Amino acid sequence: MTRIPPTTNVEFMFTSDLHGAIRPIHYNTNAYRPAGLALLASLIRQEGERSPELLLIDNGDLLQGSPLASYAASHIAKDGIHPFINVLNELGYDAAVPGNHEFNYGQELLFGAVKSSAFPWLSANIVMKGEQQTPELSHKELHATALTDNMHLEELASAPAGAGTPAFGHPYLVKTLSSGVKIALLGATTHYIPNWEHPKNIEGLHFLDALETIRAWVAYIREYEHPDVLVVSYHGGFECDLETGEPAERLTGENQAYAICREIEGIDVLLTGHQHRQLTAEIHGVTVIQPGFNGSAAGHVSVQLEQLPGGKWAVTDKKARLLLLDEHPDLKPDPLVMKLTEELEASAQTWLDQPIGEVAGDGDLSIASAAQLRLQAHPFIEFVHQVQLEATGAQLSNTAMLSEEARGFGRQITVRDVLSNFIYPNTLTVLELSGADIREALEQTARYFELDASGKVAVNPAYMQPKPQHYNYDMWAGIEYELDISKTVGSRVVQLEREGKPLEMDATYAVVMNSYRAAGGGDYAMYPGKKVLHEGATDMAALVEDYIRRHQPLQVNEVHNWKVTC
Repeated sequence: MTRIPPTTNVEFMFTSDLHGAIRPIHYNTNAYRPAGLALLASLIRQEGERSPELLLIDNGDLLQGSPLASYAASHIAKDGIHPFINVLNELGYDAAVPGNHEFNYGQELLFGAVKSSAFPWLSANIVMKGEQQTPELSHKELHATALTDNMHLEELASAPAGAGTPAFGHPYLVKTLSSGVKIALLGATTHYIPNWEHPKNIEGLHFLDALETIRAWVAYIREYEHPDVLVVSYHGGFECDLETGEPAERLTGENQAYAICREIEGIDVLLTGHQHRQLTAEIHGVTVIQPGFNGSAAGHVSVQLEQLPGGKWAVTDKKARLLLLDEHPDLKPDPLVMKLTEELEASAQTWLDQPIGEVAGDGDLSIASAAQLRLQAHPFIEFVHQVQLEATGAQLSNTAMLSEEARGFGRQITVRDVLSNFIYPNTLTVLELSGADIREALEQTARYFELDASGKVAVNPAYMQPKPQHYNYDMWAGIEYELDISKTVGSRVVQLEREGKPLEMDATYAVVMNSYRAAGGGDYAMYPGKKVLHEGATDMAALVEDYIRRHQPLQVNEVHNWKVTC
């Protein structure tokens, strides 16, 4: 009789880019929203009952992104456990990977969250500054540590000699299941963080190239750990089209997932995030998955294995699927997650409803259409410029609309209104730019548009894929300009003046913008390396709130300094 080899399945489930979305609520209006970790937790528990050894992972950008996250960052005790970590501990997460937004509130909050986690945080390419920057891997003894009572024995690798000391303690996790299957999970984070983050928030840290670091660690793990399944959890996305391999963005290194699949041998599964996409695919034999953002879905990967003579296991099949909350309309939020965040939610709601000011007279700072706002000067954007210019003393200002859900301000303004419009904790930077730099920046902004088949102005598809990037379209104050989208790219600035006179190309101007843009974010290559005249430490939401409180009632300026034509 022919012997049938034993088979088994290994199940992984992961979340990514939750951005503080814990409870199923839209904080702009307090309306129910079918999203968030409380709802996903019900699916996690269901999957856990079906597969008791389910491995659960968070892929980053957990601690920032919602009014609840802002409140938690501002009000939790310095020695207290971050309430979001309480939730992940309760759900039995096996590991987490830091995302770029984990650094937004500073290292004290971040490493406090790490310390209170009942699971390891993994990022092989974030090391202590001053350490060796290129891994030259050699074998080192491993040590075993039991992290919590509800986890199997974990073998956590010390950093190999020359690889640098991982800032989060461990680059990877090895776990042996009851079946004898050995799983290795390697964590990595986009190394582009220094291009966005305020220097004080990443002081003492060095960000190694994610692709090269993963390459070195995968080889090390395969040689010395001999796992049956090797999973990489990478807080980064895809730089190329998944089907053709053609570049889908300017290859800055922010996203390297396609190259990771194409160039590195030995990876079975790649968990991704950062881009807020929902996708599953198979690339060069690597199963890849990304579950979107704000808790709209979780990722699930099943790996089937067959036992070989001698006891070793071989992967025979892999399947990735998205567990979409839209497909579970009757799902109820997990009661314990809701209870764990009940007190935080009540306090946050009281804080959010605090009135901080009102708009004077018949002034209107409401936003009826994000698309229309980007076609001509708008009072709300002018208000943002006023805040930026007063805070820094700059001559000129540029800003973007950061969220398509932003609705501006009504007559009465609350903390909720501010946080709903200013969703990122960006600070302000003032650069010294020439008139030529400003023209080049406006030409970059004008790339956001194209003409559709009917000859009307439309959004360039490049700003919609692989994810929406409306926040990379800037609007300016202190100059008068016109963008004609019927012109060829690079020659669309048909008017550029200051106080009624042509802007001097050789003259220099102090220009305020958010820290992300000043670092070149959004392909504004003309900004990096320019003289920095001012770097603020206070985030934009706090500056806006302070401005409103000091300028009561808030005056609305009608402006007509720029427009988009065709």
